[in-house]
Amino acid sequence: MTEHKVVSRDEWVAARREHLVKEKELTRLRDRLSRERRELPWVKVDRDYVFDGPDGEQTLSDLFDGRSQLLVYHFMFGADWDEGCPSCSFWADNYDPLVVHLNHRDVTLVAVSAAPLAKLEAYKKRMGWSFKWVSSAGNDFNRDYHVSFTPEEMEKGEVYYNYGKSQFPAAEAPGASIFYRDDNGDVFHTYSCYARGLDMLNATYHMLDLVPKGRDEQDLPYSMAWLRRHDSYVD
Repeated sequence: MTEHKVVSRDEWVAARREHLVKEKELTRLRDRLSRERRELPWVKVDRDYVFDGPDGEQTLSDLFDGRSQLLVYHFMFGADWDEGCPSCSFWADNYDPLVVHLNHRDVTLVAVSAAPLAKLEAYKKRMGWSFKWVSSAGNDFNRDYHVSFTPEEMEKGEVYYNYGKSQFPAAEAPGASIFYRDDNGDVFHTYSCYARGLDMLNATYHMLDLVPKGRDEQDLPYSMAWLRRHDSYVD
């Protein structure tokens, strides 16, 4: 960073304007992709999923909480894990302040994990979160939306994730799935994204992309090797 190019203010403005043209191109492309995303076909959900939550057993339809749109974050927390995934925890740190705004745009946000409710509640208390979090233990929701893998798949070394066959280092994976409920009460799956597609849900990464060092992960053993749960950093 100490060898970075330093120029006059006029030269900086000229370079910034040139870069702004590319930023505007990206903005227009993002708007177009978002519009095309909303125009994707839907799939009617014809399975009855029952989740264990702080309000007792609830169906997928119940999770909408009276709204027509549901955003599910597939939080990596296996049934035999003692803690939630640190990367998913990094994402989840963004959610509490957003809930009230999402609710006022007809959207309900819920996290879903394979771990039993007692573990989710204990970890949620530790992290100081208040967003709704339910357990999918006992149903096939995680399997059907391709974020939980069987021992046989893990042993084989190939799972179906992010719309293709690949290797994955854990039996649980992150993702986000969107659902719509119509006036008749029918529920439709409208969208799911995984891997880097989840970047849009993480405000910290977007802010890091603005600063001189960026995410500063290129020399690490893996991209998020620096990351800790927010109560585990050592200053």
